[in-house]
Amino acid sequence: MVFRGILLALVAGVSGCANGGVAGAPPALAVAPERLPGDGASGAAAMRVANAPQLPKAARQALDLALDHYLRGRPGRTAVSVHDRTTGVQYAFHGEQSFMLASVAKVDILLALLLRAQREHRQLDAHQRALADRMIRFSDNECAHDLYVAIGRQAGLTRTLHRLGVRDTYPGAGRFWGSTRSNPSDQVKVLGVLTDPDGPVSAANRRYALGLMSSVTPDQAWGVSAAGGKVALKNGWLPAEAHGGLWTINSVGRLLVADHDLLIAVLSERSPDMPTGITTVERVAGLAVKGFTGARAPVTALGR
Repeated sequence: MVFRGILLALVAGVSGCANGGVAGAPPALAVAPERLPGDGASGAAAMRVANAPQLPKAARQALDLALDHYLRGRPGRTAVSVHDRTTGVQYAFHGEQSFMLASVAKVDILLALLLRAQREHRQLDAHQRALADRMIRFSDNECAHDLYVAIGRQAGLTRTLHRLGVRDTYPGAGRFWGSTRSNPSDQVKVLGVLTDPDGPVSAANRRYALGLMSSVTPDQAWGVSAAGGKVALKNGWLPAEAHGGLWTINSVGRLLVADHDLLIAVLSERSPDMPTGITTVERVAGLAVKGFTGARAPVTALGR
């Protein structure tokens, strides 16, 4: 069964990185240096998302009503944020509420890793590419920890995010990068920085990151992908001790659907089990995307 496979993948996700990367993963190429905050470039990508106009009032009210109606009957709490890069508009439903990111924090770590390499005028080395491959495509926690150390842990990730204008995300201490707290609107800003052609991430590194997120192992390809289109995503899932073992289930990604280029983050907590949380996140993603496009398309990997 699919959920049995997902749970097996969860166990596999804490394995080490001795085997390195997986054949066929996209390489990290030579890059131009990251533009510095002084020229206004580093934070501009996040600002474009933060300052985007809202979804028109009628559509916003209809989507608010649909989400409120659905979530009223679901356990826990859920929030979503969407930015449409095609039209420039955005939408958030409880988008400033804070959640534990779990493995969605790996996207933030990847962004900081790529920008660090750019500041040092170099490519990711083979070992870093192997770690990044397993961190994103297989959600390997040991690989994520190694890269968290490489970017300067809590202080390093905080500095990077603040420089980029992502200021409501609080990285976890020590090995607890998965306890990073953030909100959907901040994670859409992270996706905006990672994918913006005019942002600080080089074209080669944008392709690299989206290549990893477009080729996650099938057992982990649930979440925002349920909304259809071409998908690049990263999910997070965790039975949270702080919530008595109830589940945190998160999904973020970029969708190309019905002629729209959407950045979307759905964060949730306190589901009684993993399948229930996945169902909630997928339904919320579908409703949000339909609010922008009025349609649902078949799912394919982004760029394939």
